[in-house]
Amino acid sequence: MSEFVRLEPHVIDEILAICDTVLRELDKASDITRNLREAHGFGEFESAKQLAAGFARKGAGTPESAKERVDQFIVAFTQLRDAFASGGEAFLEAEFDWVRQLASIEQEL
Repeated sequence: MSEFVRLEPHVIDEILAICDTVLRELDKASDITRNLREAHGFGEFESAKQLAAGFARKGAGTPESAKERVDQFIVAFTQLRDAFASGGEAFLEAEFDWVRQLASIEQEL
């Protein structure tokens, strides 16, 4: 692979539009996952309270939770978009970092 990548402006615009669309959807998902810390309606039995606590942990507040996973995808896609916005010059530098980030997120799922 060459050390320099140059992308045509229309290709960059199309990629940026795709990244922005994905980021908007991820932002919506992030807003939804904020509410996952609160688990209601499981009942008053001890087992129900434990189930609610486990649901809340998986929803938000730990590195493996849904909220944090969505936020990790937002960071990775933002870096990808920024790399393409530079006209491709930063893409080679950023390519391996965001691929590594996405791969690590997927492996932990």
